[in-house]
Amino acid sequence: MPSTFSRLLCLIPLLCLASSLNAQADKYSLYQLSGNYSWLSNSIDGVPGAHQPLNGWEAAFAALRWHGLRFKLDVSGYQGTNKGAPQHPVFIMAGGQYNRRFGRETGFVEGLFGTGSMNRNWLPNNVPGQTASFSAIAGGGLDTRLTKRFAFRAQADFQYANFNPGLVLGPTTITYIEEFHGLPNYFARVSTGLVWNF
Repeated sequence: MPSTFSRLLCLIPLLCLASSLNAQADKYSLYQLSGNYSWLSNSIDGVPGAHQPLNGWEAAFAALRWHGLRFKLDVSGYQGTNKGAPQHPVFIMAGGQYNRRFGRETGFVEGLFGTGSMNRNWLPNNVPGQTASFSAIAGGGLDTRLTKRFAFRAQADFQYANFNPGLVLGPTTITYIEEFHGLPNYFARVSTGLVWNF
């Protein structure tokens, strides 16, 4: 009958094989797909004294890992109301994501830029405003591996957007509404959800 020591010696190669297979699965995962709950720190018309966070969703696709760097496409949308106006921003962003693995966790930083769109009547009391804006994101997060292919993601970002209270009256004519001052340009974004590595 084999001793306990010899049984343990037989298990060591199996453990090494399992860890190498897991490392190979991570090494050859070229793509990431994530779906997250997302929270934006303020509404687009959230002037001082009327800050209202927005709840929404975020979906991201990262591809073609090269030395830890991936191309990333990120789409997020939010819903809410503030000062009697609906808030429905949608952001489409692209850029880079750099990953670094630490045991079960993978940390990442990202830099993205793109565009944001708004419903027409987003200013206080349903006054129409500009519906498109340049937007940029800088941030990062942590993925905690749950299985070989799935991980739990938590991330925090700093986001810039500049929706003006300008009304487009013609191809080259913009009228600015002077009564609205202090519209936010900087937002915090917190997201959490699942990531599929494949």
